[in-house]
Amino acid sequence: LSELEALMERMKRLQEDKEDEEASQEEMATRFEKEKKESLLVISGGICAFPVQFCLQGAFDDEIVSTDVSRYIEDPGFGYKDFARRGEDHLPTFRAQDYTWENHGFSLVNRLYSDIGHLLDEKFRMVYNLTYNTMATHEDVDTTTLRRALFNYVHCMYGIRYDDYDYGEVNQLLERSLKVYIKTVTCYPERTTKRMYDSYWRQFKHSEKVHVNLLLMEARMQAELLYALRAITRHLT
Repeated sequence: LSELEALMERMKRLQEDKEDEEASQEEMATRFEKEKKESLLVISGGICAFPVQFCLQGAFDDEIVSTDVSRYIEDPGFGYKDFARRGEDHLPTFRAQDYTWENHGFSLVNRLYSDIGHLLDEKFRMVYNLTYNTMATHEDVDTTTLRRALFNYVHCMYGIRYDDYDYGEVNQLLERSLKVYIKTVTCYPERTTKRMYDSYWRQFKHSEKVHVNLLLMEARMQAELLYALRAITRHLT
């Protein structure tokens, strides 16, 4: 099977498995912890520290470009850091059900800055729901499962868990080269190279891959807002 056909087959199989039998809460929690820990092993810039059989080390090394972004920032040391140290057994988890954008963040940010919540919410929804219902040359395809996996994987990297989501979908739908790309774009965008962009979903259209970038950026913004707004809520109460 080609990369595209294999991905569509996995999407179909996931849907059939969900209809036959749903995973238990314990199983879903275990799958989340696995994805969260593995996300800490993904090193941006094309180096993957997964176990040897999955390792992509050196796959993109020759394409890494040193980009001078210091002229754009006041604090050169400011940047993304993993939310936990590698090797820790109990990594911190932000349970989305305890503080959601829809039920908590939206109303608070609107209170702090009139109408900004509506604008942000519209942006999140528009990017998340954007689809041509196509996958490369295939039409009339429901891409909901794939879009949800991309969005939730970014939140998983930030330690955010949705109790009602089966993170087995992430493992099934996002191959490791794509996970490396996701972490690089989301956490270290200045390290992204064209070769990394070209390395995944080779049969997809550029518009579809650009939509992936939009999803990643909106997921990251929402994750950052959830942490910030939760901290403000705790301070106010």
